[in-house]
Amino acid sequence: MPDSPYADLDRPPLSEAALQHALVRPGSLWSAVTVVERTGSTNADLAKAVREGTREGAVLVAESQFAGRGRLGRVWAAPPRSGLTFSILLRPEVPPARQGWLSLLVAVAAGSAVRRIAGVDVRLKWPNDLLVGERKLAGILAERVDSAVIVGMGLNVSTRPQELPVDRATSLTIEKAVHADRDPLLREILREIETHYRQWVDADGDADACGLRAAYLACSGTIGQEVRVELPGERVLVGQAVGVDQAGYLLVRSKGKEHSLSAGDVVHVRRVEGA
Repeated sequence: MPDSPYADLDRPPLSEAALQHALVRPGSLWSAVTVVERTGSTNADLAKAVREGTREGAVLVAESQFAGRGRLGRVWAAPPRSGLTFSILLRPEVPPARQGWLSLLVAVAAGSAVRRIAGVDVRLKWPNDLLVGERKLAGILAERVDSAVIVGMGLNVSTRPQELPVDRATSLTIEKAVHADRDPLLREILREIETHYRQWVDADGDADACGLRAAYLACSGTIGQEVRVELPGERVLVGQAVGVDQAGYLLVRSKGKEHSLSAGDVVHVRRVEGA
């Protein structure tokens, strides 16, 4: 049974019914949890759902995704049931200028959940990659669709070394996680997202008032490092990452000047002594 979800006993399928029962309750942010065996992109599927009027809090999980996208147009691919590939639909009633924090919020929540459940020391590379050391464990992509925001995440759980898409990637299994069961991981990630999201919305998107910026800085693996940032237009900025501003932009000090960057591909060059 090569196509059976039970063909690889180390990678059991997720139960939509169990996730629905655990997460979709009165007063919960999560309005529906759908698990599909295979799709092109969970972000693209939820973008279509936005235009059909789907409520906030819809969660779409794919056991296999064949056209997933990461930041900067990169392809995200993984063997079936080897990770958590999902997207969430949010309709935040906060000023648009503050909504850039959403992908960072999801990264903080996911990092906290992974540390608690898997026992792996996860750090964040700006803006929203989850790293173990300098190896990428998960990526996050947020996209605006009309008045909604779709946030997608791909987390490597049981991916084996020979299955990694790039050399500088890793998985929970490779990092010898104490638990690598996808069901409790997904539940905890979504519960953490809900907690942070409600606090952020209640604060009208103010990342300082709700403690989000402090939480992000506390688990950042970028701040305090020497970085090389590849900017749009084939420009490169090298300097020290010194903080994240109120909009979630990366602050880099280079040649005596502080730059606020809203976009760019960050490479950690070296850790600054004493940081």
